Order: sequence, then structure tokens, then C-alpha cells
Amino acid sequence: MVASNLVKQVRFGGSGLKISPIIIGCMSYGSKKWADWVLEDKEKIFGILKHAYDRGLRTYDTADVYSNGYSERLLKEFFEKYQIKRETVVIMTKVFFGVDEDLNLHHGLKAYNDHDDLILTNQRGLSRKHILEGVKNSTERLGTYIDVLQIHRLDKETPMKEIMKALNDVVEAGYARYIGSSSMLATEFAELQFIAEKHNWFQFVSLQSFYNLLNREDEREIIPFAKRHNIALIPWSPNARGLLTRPLNKTTDRIKSDPTFKYLDLDNLTEDQKEIINRVEEVAKKHNTSMAIISNSWVLSKGCNPIVGLNSIDRVDEAIASIDFELSDEDIKYIEEPYLPKKLYY
Repeated sequence: MVASNLVKQVRFGGSGLKISPIIIGCMSYGSKKWADWVLEDKEKIFGILKHAYDRGLRTYDTADVYSNGYSERLLKEFFEKYQIKRETVVIMTKVFFGVDEDLNLHHGLKAYNDHDDLILTNQRGLSRKHILEGVKNSTERLGTYIDVLQIHRLDKETPMKEIMKALNDVVEAGYARYIGSSSMLATEFAELQFIAEKHNWFQFVSLQSFYNLLNREDEREIIPFAKRHNIALIPWSPNARGLLTRPLNKTTDRIKSDPTFKYLDLDNLTEDQKEIINRVEEVAKKHNTSMAIISNSWVLSKGCNPIVGLNSIDRVDEAIASIDFELSDEDIKYIEEPYLPKKLYY
């Protein structure tokens, strides 16, 4: 494919790194032992990833916890199968949750919290011990270094100085090139950055947050703070677990089996959220396009690079189409208008 047909890469916040404007979310690739809604047909997964790669989507977000490490292994297999040059891709992964490939832990916070502490002692959280061991294990599964190592959650039991020193050492040791954060308060993010700056350590270059049309609470503090400091914004679940990609009267099995719906209160939508979904559908019909394109375009219009799960080649093409689709100011105002404040989840 000629370069002119490839998706143009964009600057990753204030760093020198360039990434795809839409990031491929690898949470949905793995083993049904971990979550029954994930795609585990390896050939189908590789077909999706190869089509995305050929079109220019070459940035991947995974985590050690996804399918207990199998998601990372799949990426390695994909790169090896198609002899993809390492310098042409950007790999992001995360550390925090417990990973034990013998336990077959199921997806969801409860699965990790229910296990006796002795089983996962020092195998979760952000202690120096776990960060260094977790990163080493991730690089072995991936078969290469990590471009952006992200903390999956903030460990509030470990001193912030210990966390930032360990992350700095991970970069210094060559395991990762950059560090990023996920799902925390603005005050927490600012304090972590201050500690790193004070000690001349590497600072976060990116922030993941739960941000979409159904929950915009991070617009109040952490997103404005991140923008002022040129931090890359890469929202997770930008389509609210798929709720923004289909009409209200259509559902999927994932709603019943994914515990995150309940954790994020997406299993019991408020009236304003229902109205927003209806308006996204209305705007999509007006433009003769899909709801996913409207939802993705809205996130992109906010200066973010969303992490999107892609379970088919059609979804890849749809995601790419949303990059060039521009919502009018009137459209944006219309779909945002019903929103009412929600609670934070971290």
C-alpha cells in the first residue's frame, strides 16, 4: 500500500513519539477463560491486526493482566508471523493487577480481590518489586521492549516516590521508552509529576481515563490540567463499552458477562445517558454513517486519541473513517446537551 493511503501518525503529547490517531485496544484479544466476550480465534485476530497495520493503525494498547498475559503473547506472535519491523509499531502495556498464568483469574476487580493475599502477595500493585518484575515479564511475553509503560491504576498503599523512582529505573534500564498513567485524580497525577520533576526523573507523557459521551467528569480537572502540560490523552472505553455504537434497543452478551458494566454503572443507564445515545443515533442517521463513527469523532474532536476495541475488519475501516469525519459545532452541542454530572470511579 502506498504511503499516501496510510493513516497519518500524530505526535504523542509533548514527547517525540508518534502514534496512530486511534489506538488498537488489545483487551478483547485473548482467552475466553479470562472473559467469555473476548475474541480468541487467532487467525481472525491476526487478520484484523494485519488489515489495521496495512492501513496505518500501528499503535497497540495491551496490559499484563489481559487474559493473564496471553494478550501480550498474541502481539509477539502477530509481529513474528508477518515479520513486522519493530520500529514501525508502538507498543503500550500496563502494570498493576495480579498476573498468574496458572491461576486463570477471570476478568474483573472482584476476581483479584477475592484471592487470598498470600497467593498474589507482591504480584499486584506498584511496589518497586512488582513494577520491575512485572515489566520484565511483559517484555519476555512481548519479545521486545515497551514503548509506553503505563500504571494501570494508582496504588495508594505504595509511596508515590517509590512508584516514580521504579518507573524511572524501568526507562533507564531500557525496558521502556516512556511512562504513562491511567485512571486517577488530577491532584494525584500532579503530585506524581511533581515528585518526578523534583528528582529529575522521567515524567508521565500520557494519561488514560474513562472518558466518553456518557461520562465526561474528567473534563472538570484532569483533562484541562493534562492539556496545559501537553500530556497525551488516550481514553479507554471511548464508546462506553459499545453502548454508544448501537441503538438503545440493541444489546450484546457482553453486557451480561462483563463486570465492568456494573462497576461503571453502565448496566443501569440514567435518562440523560439514554437521551445521549438516542441523539448519537439521530446524528448518525442524518450523516448517513454509523454511531461508532459519530462517537469516535466526538472523542477525537476533544484532542484525544481513543483506545478502540476492533473485533472485525469492518470495525477497523469504521474506526479509520472516523478520523477524517468532522462533526459540526451544532452536532457536538446537540449530543452533549443532555449530559448531567456523574460520579468518578477512581
